[in-house]
Amino acid sequence: MLFFSWEEALWMALAAIVTDWIIGDPAWRWLTHPVVLIGRWIAWFEIRLRPQGLALSARSLRVRGIGLTAVTVGLSFAVITAIVWLTSWIHPWLGYAANVWFISTTLAVKGLKQAAMAVYVPLQNGELEEARKYTGYIVGRDTTKLEEPELTRATVETVAENIVDAFVSPLCYALLGGAPLAMLYRATNTLDSMVGYKNEKYADFGWASARWDDVLNYIPARLAGLLLILWAYAVPGLSGNRSARSVLRFAKRHPSPNSGIPESAAAGALGIELGGVNVYHGRVSERARMGWPLRERQRDDIAGAVRMLYGVSYLIAGGLLVWGLLLVG
Repeated sequence: MLFFSWEEALWMALAAIVTDWIIGDPAWRWLTHPVVLIGRWIAWFEIRLRPQGLALSARSLRVRGIGLTAVTVGLSFAVITAIVWLTSWIHPWLGYAANVWFISTTLAVKGLKQAAMAVYVPLQNGELEEARKYTGYIVGRDTTKLEEPELTRATVETVAENIVDAFVSPLCYALLGGAPLAMLYRATNTLDSMVGYKNEKYADFGWASARWDDVLNYIPARLAGLLLILWAYAVPGLSGNRSARSVLRFAKRHPSPNSGIPESAAAGALGIELGGVNVYHGRVSERARMGWPLRERQRDDIAGAVRMLYGVSYLIAGGLLVWGLLLVG
């Protein structure tokens, strides 16, 4: 463990979870979120690596994309390592505080809840256009003509997928290497969200970012699927058996080796079908269908997905607390 013992890392990870539950993504004018800074860096560096109007071969694009990935994750790791080292050198408790804070910025439980509720509340109030607008903020598909069942699907899919990306994965890496490794993961995930598309523009340039994101998410995605199933067993109204069967049957149909696991687990637990037809910039795309359409999707499924998100965070926080108390004892 970099700078800290395993026991210290455990308690700092737990503190980071609580910090994210309470504060989330702060909208303070004087503080720019680290992930926003990473996103700005990626946008700036992409322009330098592939100037507009410059024709590049597929091989050249892949090489440049590998460079973008390596430099971005390396720089993110190095900067946070330097900050944690400096603050720890000034005073150990300042180092703890810096580590907790930076880990909390790689988590987004509260932020994801707020994004989902920004769709749920307008649907509850009959404000379909408002719900379409806020759904468009969290998905890449065209939302201008979607009705409630499709808006619900888009939001539930986003919440389920991000149980891995915005919570389980960064926390796993925080336990292994503190804030520096958690931020390395977050940089990877940001790269994937910005350039990891399988379209004409990014198929080659974003190849390395997408593959590296798949590697880092492989184990956390399976852990998240297991936790979702356990939560579904524990909560009335959800089905753990159906969630487990859904993962075994449908997860492999998803084009991502990881995203299908939490999405199929959530679909099975709720008793709805996710996936289907999406429209991206006028192009129709068929997404793998997961779960069984036992009933029509409805807005309350968004709230159900958010409760599953928090349920996974409770299970992990509780596990860390028990583990920490056993170490103390």
